[in-house]
Amino acid sequence: MRNMGKLFGPIVLGLLSSASLFAQFAPTGNTTLQVNVGVEAGIRVDTAITNLLSPSTFADYVGSTNFTYKIRTSSGGSGTITMQITSDFAPAGGPSVAAPPDPTDTLAYTCSLIAPGTACAGSQTASTTAQTGVATFGGDAHSTKLGNGPNSVAWTLSNDPLYDTGAYNATATFTISAT
Repeated sequence: MRNMGKLFGPIVLGLLSSASLFAQFAPTGNTTLQVNVGVEAGIRVDTAITNLLSPSTFADYVGSTNFTYKIRTSSGGSGTITMQITSDFAPAGGPSVAAPPDPTDTLAYTCSLIAPGTACAGSQTASTTAQTGVATFGGDAHSTKLGNGPNSVAWTLSNDPLYDTGAYNATATFTISAT
């Protein structure tokens, strides 16, 4: 009896593993494909360099940055596009978002957006310390496969006589998110 217990374990194990040895082969076979589609968002800035130009003597500098976005939000979710000046105008002596020569000197912008998003309302003031709004999306928002665009941010930079002459560069970073 004692030896039978020692034999019983390997026999059961052998029977269980032999099922795969006798699997049926056929001319066709099937598999189930499964995908979990989640929220996603992406942005492409289409204007690598935005030139801000003054249309006349001491008129504010103006320019436009175009971008295209792709987004998919959940039915109860939302999405945003924000922008922040991540590198202020340099070198020193010219315009500045963080520390302008005059407190009324600003870098402002307005937004134009293709649905399903909603563009920022009115003029916004750019910031080096916080992300500011460009667009919002509601739940169940879907862009096209190629992306929705062109969308734009129209910039206005104060033209202050206090600015030193020269070329100045700043970096605006756009961020898109979805839930």
